[in-house]
Amino acid sequence: MAEATLSKDANANTVDFTAPAALSSGEVIQLTDGRAGIVAGLAGFASGDRATVIVAGQFNVAKISTLVCIDGCKLWFDRSASTASPVRTADSFYLGTTVGDAAGTDSTVTVELNAEPVYIAELGKGQWTNGATNGLGVLPTAYGGSELTLAFDAVAEVAMAALYPGDTVPVADGPIFEGEIAIYDIGNAAALDISIGLANGTHATDFDAVTESAIFHLDGSSLSIYTESDDGSTEVAATDTTLVAVDDTYALYWIDARDLTDVKFYVNGVLANAVTHDVSAATGPLFPIVHLEKTSDDTLADVRVRHLAVRSTDLTS
Repeated sequence: MAEATLSKDANANTVDFTAPAALSSGEVIQLTDGRAGIVAGLAGFASGDRATVIVAGQFNVAKISTLVCIDGCKLWFDRSASTASPVRTADSFYLGTTVGDAAGTDSTVTVELNAEPVYIAELGKGQWTNGATNGLGVLPTAYGGSELTLAFDAVAEVAMAALYPGDTVPVADGPIFEGEIAIYDIGNAAALDISIGLANGTHATDFDAVTESAIFHLDGSSLSIYTESDDGSTEVAATDTTLVAVDDTYALYWIDARDLTDVKFYVNGVLANAVTHDVSAATGPLFPIVHLEKTSDDTLADVRVRHLAVRSTDLTS
């Protein structure tokens, strides 16, 4: 007797199962193994029918209004809203990666079903550096996982905490930064500085001394989000985006440097640029970084990171 017999052609990209309820053609569902599936057939399936869903390929899916989806970003499907979104919610499951850019005004987005982005560097993979001077440094978040906390204690001292990888991206390769970061304690003084984004280096006491960067910036005692950049030739000072971080809540931060003359910043899929950030004179290479520093002050800080990555592309402007 054969040890194995063919159940389905490996190239079929479909899964069959007994429908637990009526399913409409084109409906997006989540399978038992966690993958997303698109219900096949012209008329859908009744409860109890042998149903078929497609688990690979490119599909146009309704998109949440107002939010931008940049090429190659992760997409989640919100069951309640029946829409795709770059922002994960409590009632969403992983859908795939965006194919092409989708503007906030677009009603649909093209997704490569169940595909994952490929990163040059990604938190939890490869070699990462936990830089620290005084304070509490970089700590595993409670209950483990790849989530990390950058923190300062209430000691009046100069302190720094930084998290960044050993792998870098050439500037010309259109680096795209991704981070999921939450501010749990912004401190109580302007002595605290938080920097999130791309840079060519780090610093023990003054991140402004880094020669090339494109970063989000927050000051102690304020959840207002700023952007700033420096390419070694032109520096754009910290500029208020008018967006505000929500305390104790993860936000999705993107920096899209495919066009070095106009680097785009996004928070939860919303364009954050209040000024033009031109880093075309930068020589790099760059890497993703989260960096905290404080002067000789007793302010606290607690910044948590559950995703930090950078990818690159030849499809640059």
